[in-house]
Amino acid sequence: MSNLKTLNERTSKAEKDTKAIEEEIDKLDKDDLSHVADPRLEKLLSENEKLKHRLAILENAIKAESANQGSKISRKRPNLITDINSIEGTVCILDELKNVFEIAITSAYPDLDDPPLVITLSGNNPKFGDYQCNSAMPISQLLKAKNVKTNPREVANNILNKMPLSPLIERIEVAGAGFLNIYLHKAFAEHVLNCILQLGVKPPPVKKEKVIVDFSSPNIAKEMHVGHLRSTIIGDSICRVLEFLNHDVLRLNHLGDWGTQFGMLIAHLQEKFPDYKTHSPPISDLQAFYKESKKRFDEDEEFKKRAYSCVVQLQSGQPDFIAAWKLICEVSRREFQKIYDRLNINIIDRGESFYQSRMDAVVKELKEKGFLEEDEGRLIMWGNPESHEGIPLTVVKSDGGYTYDTSDLTAIKQRVEEEKGDRFIYVTDAGQYTHFMTIDACARRAGILKNGQKVEHVGFGVVLGEDKKKFKTRSGDTVKLIELLDEGLKRALDKLVEKGRDKVLTPEELKKAQEAVAYGCIKYADLSHNRINDYVFSFDKMLDDKGNTAVYLLYALTRIRSIARTAQISESKLLEEAKKSGFKLAHESEWKLGKVLLRFPEIILKVANDLYLHSLCEYLYEISSTFTEFYDKCYCVEKDKDGQIVNIFYERLMLCEVTARIMEKCLDILGIKTVSKM
Repeated sequence: MSNLKTLNERTSKAEKDTKAIEEEIDKLDKDDLSHVADPRLEKLLSENEKLKHRLAILENAIKAESANQGSKISRKRPNLITDINSIEGTVCILDELKNVFEIAITSAYPDLDDPPLVITLSGNNPKFGDYQCNSAMPISQLLKAKNVKTNPREVANNILNKMPLSPLIERIEVAGAGFLNIYLHKAFAEHVLNCILQLGVKPPPVKKEKVIVDFSSPNIAKEMHVGHLRSTIIGDSICRVLEFLNHDVLRLNHLGDWGTQFGMLIAHLQEKFPDYKTHSPPISDLQAFYKESKKRFDEDEEFKKRAYSCVVQLQSGQPDFIAAWKLICEVSRREFQKIYDRLNINIIDRGESFYQSRMDAVVKELKEKGFLEEDEGRLIMWGNPESHEGIPLTVVKSDGGYTYDTSDLTAIKQRVEEEKGDRFIYVTDAGQYTHFMTIDACARRAGILKNGQKVEHVGFGVVLGEDKKKFKTRSGDTVKLIELLDEGLKRALDKLVEKGRDKVLTPEELKKAQEAVAYGCIKYADLSHNRINDYVFSFDKMLDDKGNTAVYLLYALTRIRSIARTAQISESKLLEEAKKSGFKLAHESEWKLGKVLLRFPEIILKVANDLYLHSLCEYLYEISSTFTEFYDKCYCVEKDKDGQIVNIFYERLMLCEVTARIMEKCLDILGIKTVSKM
């Protein structure tokens, strides 16, 4: 009974500690701390969360230990089918394994605080199980430090003896120096895959959050370039994965639509198109319009004076100048929308101008609370005022104007207080990491960001040309996105014609395939690389139908879909057969594919947490490769010498259907449209 006694004692202590911390938190909350992020409060809230988690594990460990000591019969697995049928929808296997092993380790070693929990996916060798717990070795080291004589294998056996029952696990074996090899239960896998067949691909349950994703963010009167392409593609996919998990996601396009450059644009507009208020000027090529106005601004002193005057008039709200500004912004937005429509991007425009009226209040508040310091005429703010590490924010310039720092700090305040956000994601190039970490530090210092709320910078590398230099046109200009997409369409059509697809597809099907391949290959080439790294933009590699490319995956998916079509089996017929016979993974290749499909929730939760989308791409490619292995070894439809169908293996067609559904969901999260025929 010593383990049960120790567990009860530790639970009692954890309950007292939790109560004491909650009393401290209440006391601090009653103080007037609305203007400052008190480090004591931050620390207490963090400790409280850890204690609550620890308490839950201890309580579960007590239940498991009580059951073990109560009766030997209690170790026998209860009715397995009943247990499995209680699982509805999608289960994250890795999370479930962590839960049961955490209980087992806590039951086996109740004296250890935060013992290491190491669960990994096993390799392709089935003798090592499907997953592996590698906690025994580090726990053995901790026990030796406490002068407890033991070895990893003994620790592994102790953990195994305390394992609570789980319908996921068929058996666990201790191997080698103390590895715990975990074998999944086939009946569990068959049940979950059957749920996907009957109900569709559902998300694993998570706590719902309000997430604000700031991405794309081009500047008004400038063309979108490849840097905006990366931000747009990555940002859209992040939104899609979070939306799939049922979070409340606000997609924001933080447009550069304010600042001194609008003075020269308005001055140029007024002179070149004096009737702009009654006739919309033909300035769809805003890049050329911007260059013309910039050239005049740099070379013509009189024009420069007028430009500065226009800025003053605009910022004072003079109606004619506001109208000119709106016109320029609207022309830009229309051009941006052409790209968003083609890439199927949904985003809400919210420019820097939106925050102008709020900036005065933020600066006033920061001054009153003593967060701003004078520095050579400007007002700055440090994230850490004691060490003065890094670069401070310039909140007010020496001429009294505001900066990007001011608008970004104001934006985070608006997103916290008005939008009630929990998580704030910024998708920009890697070079802006320091800026956003400073925004986070200053917002935390000012009490804008509270415990649990965080700024996350999703950085990305540079797009390179095939010469490994920054991607530009031959003349050295920035590559226009609209021209890049047009080139993608042309190359995709050439590829499809080369494969003879124009002879078997209708014109409408060919157009859908062309767009799916063109835009899909551009998106996938970006997302399949670790975003932090630079990547080489190559249409030839993107359009390759071999290897980890969008073209290969789209072809693979259409082939999977064609299997049931060839057998003339409808989805309703497949569901009818599933109700009769259920889902069976009899062949080794079926079981291998089934286990890969079961990892979908695990991959989705990983991507939602770390925001690295290449993990999802690698998983997609793994599904496709494993399916090919299954299809090569297992007949789904058997034909005679004359090509007549003599046998249909419905259970394998069910596996094909679930594979296709999960692949389609992955591609949808990556923003890639699928087609039924290619």
